[in-house]
Amino acid sequence: MRVFQAIANANPGPDGHPSRNSGEPGYKASADYVAKVMRQAGYDVKIQTYKFFYFAYTALPVFSEVSPTAHNYTVVTDWNPGQATGSTTAALQPAGGIVIPPAPAPSSASGCTASDFTGFVPGRVALIQRGTCPFGVKVQNAQTAGATGVVIFNEGNPGRTAVLNGSLTDAAGNRIVPTIPVSFTSFATGQDLLGQYTTAIQGGTALPVLNLAVKAVVNPNADDYNVIADSKGGDPNHVVVVDAHLDAIYGAGMLDNASGSATILDIAQMMHKVKPRNKLRFIWFGGEELGLLGSTFYVNNLTPTELSKIGYDLDADVTATPNYVVGVLDPAGVDLFSRTVSTQFPPQVYEPSKVARDQGIGYFTSIGKKNILFSPVGTDAFSFNQAGIPASGVLTGQDCCKLQSDVDLFGGSLGNFEGTVPGTDGGCVDNPFRWCDNLANNDPKVMTFVSRGFATMVVDMAFDTSVLSSGGKVAAKTARPAAQAGTGTLTR
Repeated sequence: MRVFQAIANANPGPDGHPSRNSGEPGYKASADYVAKVMRQAGYDVKIQTYKFFYFAYTALPVFSEVSPTAHNYTVVTDWNPGQATGSTTAALQPAGGIVIPPAPAPSSASGCTASDFTGFVPGRVALIQRGTCPFGVKVQNAQTAGATGVVIFNEGNPGRTAVLNGSLTDAAGNRIVPTIPVSFTSFATGQDLLGQYTTAIQGGTALPVLNLAVKAVVNPNADDYNVIADSKGGDPNHVVVVDAHLDAIYGAGMLDNASGSATILDIAQMMHKVKPRNKLRFIWFGGEELGLLGSTFYVNNLTPTELSKIGYDLDADVTATPNYVVGVLDPAGVDLFSRTVSTQFPPQVYEPSKVARDQGIGYFTSIGKKNILFSPVGTDAFSFNQAGIPASGVLTGQDCCKLQSDVDLFGGSLGNFEGTVPGTDGGCVDNPFRWCDNLANNDPKVMTFVSRGFATMVVDMAFDTSVLSSGGKVAAKTARPAAQAGTGTLTR
């Protein structure tokens, strides 16, 4: 863990902060470090390279009102920048189609057609309401009309009032990076700006003037890496994958997921002289935070024969949360954040997944720890489940919010799993521009007992015959839904 932090410190990202994000020197240095350690431990190591779309801010984005009332909007709290580039200081003008007061159900088509910009004065900042078409379409129409910036505010219906965090795609769902700055904000902020504009028009006074600046670097064809290390021994026809994602998302990424990466690295080192019945394949995936990119690429590029030899996956995704829960992955479990079941898996995935699940539960029970079952959705284990491979693993929680039911099981406090504890500001992991997921954001005592529980699962599955040698496993690629990005952004 100290090495991973040192790597982040020595390799700042484009914004100048310590970073191990995919596409940046800190991630490549992390991959090289893991590969070196695993080679020294006697494993057969290769680094798998794939391409991905890289976007990174080079400075703190700016959104402010210059006049008539000067006001700086706080990033994340008051607004989120769209993945666009550019800067402007210009008067505001609303697009057509804004519905105020909002209808009970989503209905606004503001900015969705060129006609919504009839009479728009080129050079101004377009104010657009969230609605029925992709955000990127709204921005494309605004840019075609001559807008130098865009502010998209939430629609105002129930569940659509808070600050937005949107992604920019065109009508076909393709990612775009506009060359004008884009701000996503709340319904209240949008309504206020619209009110200022209306007052100025009615009174013949100066329009509100906004300043927007989003500076970033973009590489649509960046390299990313998976580190793959096979044990010398073990039946190559019966492979147990042991994985963790190596990438961060907003900086050093020490809890998410240097902790899981260190957990499996330590287990691999301790098992370097073990002769397992089943071949062990330790994998450190890239791009998990951007939508399970590394694990999706790995699974999708296996031949049918290679895929059929993988009998199990064990995933370590966050193992050292200070205000923890003891989460054990189960295909029938609830998702971490929604606490609902969003995805169902067939019996040939679910039933074998219970084997390692119960091994982990057995260990935690033996040391007096309760557990909660979490779905693999959002973890790299999901990529294997989607391909018909059973999986389990561990997850100790991140961001916000720990529930009263969690406190009843594990102690601790309501609210943030990590970062400011107790608190409800969302923690350090998935919040940009905080740069606080550092070494101090991990609890070594939690990491110790969770890693021991995960090690129990690894050792037991290394010698398993009930699942891997049963001949009953079905590993067939199924239709894959869109991967869920770690940022959880909206498209419309």
